[in-house]
Amino acid sequence: MPLISDIVENIGTKKVFTKMDLKWDYNNIWIKKGDEWKVVFTTSEGSFKPTVMLFGLINSTVTFQTIMNEILQDLINMGKVASFIDDIIIGTEAEEEYNELVKEVVKRLAENNLYVKSEKCK
Repeated sequence: MPLISDIVENIGTKKVFTKMDLKWDYNNIWIKKGDEWKVVFTTSEGSFKPTVMLFGLINSTVTFQTIMNEILQDLINMGKVASFIDDIIIGTEAEEEYNELVKEVVKRLAENNLYVKSEKCK
């Protein structure tokens, strides 16, 4: 995994950018069947057994980052995409390449049931 300084240095040389923020973040990651008991908690209304990861669970951030890295691995290796948890930065030299790259990233996210907050995209 590259350092933040490497990402900034690489992306800083690009001319066309997009920043995307994902919807629901960790709540897109299902807890493995049979492991739900590990995150059960009690409320005044009784026990609650979540089926998706909750913010604050140990390793939820690392798990989500690993999933993002796997989905975008080849694009990250090309130095045109950077991902940090639920934020994605796309940067290219030419607008033609940029349009294709944005479509590819959005397609991969949709294939993995991950979606962007359009109001937070720049």
